[in-house]
Amino acid sequence: MNALETLFYEIAKLFMTPVLLVLALMFAYALWVAGGLLFDLLARRLGRPMVQPLHRYLEQHPHSNQEALELRLLRETEALRITSRVAPMLGLVATMIPMGPALIALSQGNSVGMAENLVVAFAAVIIALLAASMTYVTLIVRRRWLLDELNALLDGPLWQREEAEHG
Repeated sequence: MNALETLFYEIAKLFMTPVLLVLALMFAYALWVAGGLLFDLLARRLGRPMVQPLHRYLEQHPHSNQEALELRLLRETEALRITSRVAPMLGLVATMIPMGPALIALSQGNSVGMAENLVVAFAAVIIALLAASMTYVTLIVRRRWLLDELNALLDGPLWQREEAEHG
């Protein structure tokens, strides 16, 4: 390898541990939000009152307009959107970094070294895809609930009263 290739390889190796740590955090977050979604789905089925973030926001900020509520909706789903989109990219990074050493081990006839590197590569991408899948499903459901809540707020008496006071 020439100096530039070696430099790129060394830089890439530096990112393996941080990428794996971020993937572990994203996976833990995905499990947490998926569990919360299941809990909320069960509560809805049982007819229990739900936490309504936009109602709560409007109570705390009574002079908010529709744009402020829409921005709040985006903020409520931001972590889910980021995780569902970034996790697969980091999974690919965590897959590609050990592929270099795996290919070198293969070329040297070291099947054990190749297997060790591939185990990490495939485990990382599986964890990343699971995290992305869980957060994406949670994002879709929660966004629908928030849009329903936003529509109810904009059509409801609380918003109409505010519009009459300011309009």
